[in-house]
Amino acid sequence: MNIEEIKKNLGFESLNEMQETVWSACREGNSAVLISPTGSGKTLAYLLPVCSRLRSDLPGVQAVVVVPSRELAQQSEEVFRKMKTPFRSCCCYGGRPAMEEHRKLKEVAPQIVFSTPGRLNDHLEKENILGGLVKVLVIDEFDKCLELGFRDEMADISRRLPRIGQLILTSATDNEEIAPFIETLTRRKIAEIERLDFSVVEKMPESRLHIRLVPSPEKDKLETLARLLTRLKGVPTIVFVSHRESVERVGRYLKSAGFFVETYHGGMEQDFRERSLYKFRSGGSNILVSTDLAARGLDVPEVEAVVHYHLPLNEDAFVHRSGRTARWEAEGEAFLLLGPTESAPDYLPETTTTLTVDDIAVAPSRPKWCTLYVGRGKKDKLSKADILGFLCKKGGLRGSEIGRIDIGPHYAYVAVERTRLKPLLCAISGEKIKGMKTIIEEMKH
Repeated sequence: MNIEEIKKNLGFESLNEMQETVWSACREGNSAVLISPTGSGKTLAYLLPVCSRLRSDLPGVQAVVVVPSRELAQQSEEVFRKMKTPFRSCCCYGGRPAMEEHRKLKEVAPQIVFSTPGRLNDHLEKENILGGLVKVLVIDEFDKCLELGFRDEMADISRRLPRIGQLILTSATDNEEIAPFIETLTRRKIAEIERLDFSVVEKMPESRLHIRLVPSPEKDKLETLARLLTRLKGVPTIVFVSHRESVERVGRYLKSAGFFVETYHGGMEQDFRERSLYKFRSGGSNILVSTDLAARGLDVPEVEAVVHYHLPLNEDAFVHRSGRTARWEAEGEAFLLLGPTESAPDYLPETTTTLTVDDIAVAPSRPKWCTLYVGRGKKDKLSKADILGFLCKKGGLRGSEIGRIDIGPHYAYVAVERTRLKPLLCAISGEKIKGMKTIIEEMKH
């Protein structure tokens, strides 16, 4: 495996210290527990040694990466695909028919699978994935395993993967329950598994993460939030709240005030979650209101600010939420909104400052991009180049006026400059793309 080629494919000049350490510790098949801050590159860190253990001449799934959410499964596989190794992969998660995934597994014959726990157990139980052939197990964000309802699923996975030789577990935060849990799950003494702890070196990226307290004169912080978002002038921002109902309430208020907002929580249907996330990632909206579901695994490098509308439950929650910005070497801001009876958490650094926004008039910023829905996809042999060529030739757009393009099985999403949307839709009305009639319209929620 050529690491220099992989770095080139990913656009990296070099690995960071944590990634180098994981590669050195695990490339020969040793197991490890990795504690490292959010945004530090843990996905690549574990994928490098895992890929060094895969063989293209062996049948069956050889490595499994277990993740807590569908979105993290998709993101992790996307990193793997960008590495351009000779190995095949599949992504498995709930919210779509298991039979469809079964057919995909048979068609692709992957060496590595990225999956949520419940769906992985389903495939193992039905022998769509032969657990006896799996030699490498990665549990990403493994501290989620400590949460109620996740332990039993992980125990079932452990039982159904009897021949694991290499185990890699990753998390952004430490926990005193981790050691006994790992011993119970893996039937290995914790002393047998190397601990790679980078949380002491950098618990929070304080030099890159600028933390500010924002006092609200009212218990209801909605107006203060709107004033703060006005001050941020449309930079990509995630607003964290504590409850699903709060996501809907805050989202409705901001939309009524003229902000371009998407909402995101576990009670939404998968299709709606996917569209919300895509519109935010592609720049079609510049605000995402979410529960802590978005605090883990979501990698949106462009996020410049995080707002804690409701205070995090503890320091770990603060680290995970705030870790959505200031990723890798970027800088970011974290704002904590404080009502009249609330006080700043004692774990905040001494460099934390206070920002008052009471004198700011609410004036939402329009995002540069909007999102097109195209009713054809990979199954119709439609490629990104086909879409780009169509929009330029038939729609009169320049390449600089077209942003992110993502293609699904039967659809595609395209970011285009908002100011060009109406003339574009007029220009392509009735036109065929690659000889096919299809719907092309602004994405509806």
